Amino acid sequence: MNARHIYVTVSDMDRLGRMLLAAISEAPDLEPLRALDRELDRAQAVRPEEIPPDVITMNSKLRMTDLDTGRQRVVTLVYPDKASDDDCVSILSPLGTALLGYRVGDEIRWDTPAGQLHLRIDELLYQPEAAGDFTR
Repeated sequence: MNARHIYVTVSDMDRLGRMLLAAISEAPDLEPLRALDRELDRAQAVRPEEIPPDVITMNSKLRMTDLDTGRQRVVTLVYPDKASDDDCVSILSPLGTALLGYRVGDEIRWDTPAGQLHLRIDELLYQPEAAGDFTR
């Protein structure tokens, strides 16, 4: 896992914290919840209006490159109930947890059950806060 400091909006921090508490009693595997909780513990919470426009927040759409394969992918970081589309990544997945709070240009190394991810964030195609959408 990457030790770099990450940013999360206070509204995402609040909603993700409540989601984690609610999910504990129903989760068949607590490790994804623990991984997200560890990331939130080390994150710096900022007001939505103050989040830099190149930071991945919830509902952000981004282009990234797998640095081991060279494969590019466009994904949207979403809450678990919205993760039904192929291009949507749940915040509770290892990839989703890895993406939250990182910035364009960052490289991420993240351990997953399938092995280590080595990603680069290439472009933020949409960030709700930069678009003025504070109501998601």
